[in-house]
Amino acid sequence: MTSHAITQAPALVQDRLFIGGAMVEPEADDLIEVISPATEEPIGSAPSSTSGDVARAVRAARTAFDDGPWPRMSPQERADALEPFGDHLRARVPQIAQLITEEMGSPITFSNQLQAPVPVMLLDYFRKLAATFPFAEERAGLTGPALILREPVGVVGQIVPWNVPLILTMVNLAPALLAGCTVVLKPAPETPLDAYVLAEAAMEADLPPGVLNIVPADRPSSEALVRHPLVDKISFTGSSATGRRVAALCGEQFKRVTLECGGKSPAVILEDAEIDSVVPALMPFAIMMSGQQCLAQTRILAHRSRYRQVVDAISQAAAELTVGDPHDPATEVGPLVAERQRRRVEDYIASGRQEGATITVGGGRPPSRPKGWYVEPTIFADVESGMRIAQEEIFGPVLVVIPFDDDNDAVRIANDSKYGLSGSVWSPDQDRAMRIARRVRTGSLTLNEYRIEFAAPFGGYKESGIGREFGPEGLSSYLEHKTINLPDGASH
Repeated sequence: MTSHAITQAPALVQDRLFIGGAMVEPEADDLIEVISPATEEPIGSAPSSTSGDVARAVRAARTAFDDGPWPRMSPQERADALEPFGDHLRARVPQIAQLITEEMGSPITFSNQLQAPVPVMLLDYFRKLAATFPFAEERAGLTGPALILREPVGVVGQIVPWNVPLILTMVNLAPALLAGCTVVLKPAPETPLDAYVLAEAAMEADLPPGVLNIVPADRPSSEALVRHPLVDKISFTGSSATGRRVAALCGEQFKRVTLECGGKSPAVILEDAEIDSVVPALMPFAIMMSGQQCLAQTRILAHRSRYRQVVDAISQAAAELTVGDPHDPATEVGPLVAERQRRRVEDYIASGRQEGATITVGGGRPPSRPKGWYVEPTIFADVESGMRIAQEEIFGPVLVVIPFDDDNDAVRIANDSKYGLSGSVWSPDQDRAMRIARRVRTGSLTLNEYRIEFAAPFGGYKESGIGREFGPEGLSSYLEHKTINLPDGASH
């Protein structure tokens, strides 16, 4: 690959699949058309892989795992081999940010700050982790010495969503590759184009053929990937409904599976919180990505004595958000990814009205955006925990504000959900906030701010998923544990 290719803008039209280390022709001529959420106009396309294409990719990954050098390299050798892979992505961060904004409507400021640079950060983290991770460990044991080996799980089928496509790809791709696995990546049909940057990076890094394969596909071909008997593990990020289907298919074959699914995360605002500072800190993580983020703090739990103050402050903050062209750096809320997504969000808004909740701001389409799949930032007050808008993941710029009476009531409402992915607690009394945090059944919580820690395990309780990503736990999920019992006095 020539050096000038590193700085070119990523292509918006692709006509090949990345299988076995090369760009190859698909079996059929069917295309995935990529539509701009901001203009509703086509902006690009990619091949729609058939089940036969998926099978080719799986066979390439299987051959690379069974017969190729990748699983037999040392962890440090794999880390070194992925250095130019990361350098390729690092050199193209601005172009990647623009591409993701084109594909799914992410505001360009968010794309520049997170969508494009975080995948590189994640790869760098896992490369460094691999150098110190205990892939082999001796234990004295109760009956004699044992050698514990942590070996790659095998061929991984990775299915990623459209909302933060490269971040959620690298969250699992990096540890899978560094563990020694080979991967068949199935990007979302809404955002197939950014995955081709990874194909270019793999070729730039001269990764062994079949280590990474990329096959954009629709649902039937995606199911072919999950069902394929030569795939050892599936990594899925998406809705809980689809995750349930993936888990059932994997269960038929005892296939390993990691699921990161939906969320309806609570932000608990105690009566001693400073509302004027809490709301500005909370709102970017409540309506991030137009609410199209499983981590979004979409259930605002406010102490009854401060309830109206919280409602007013959040409503004002939502009304002041800039809704507009996602390419404009001033835009804070862009369009939803697809027309079907807007219909879904509008259905939930209608449901909230029917259930008796009160819209304090928003509730419709912004008059200034006649084109594009936009919905106004919408706040519901007078919400009860049992309402549909308080129980189901809306995946749009819609927040519900629910009152609580005391700490026990706050915990009860926070746990009154089939999800358990994220959350936050806001109070100057950190001991009190910590006591509440310990009682909320969710995979991660933050006190008096919101952030994601990539070196710590991330995942969900209940219907929010199975398994953990990020940190050493994320690498462990791509490893099998083997015990070799040794004779007394022996050492490996």
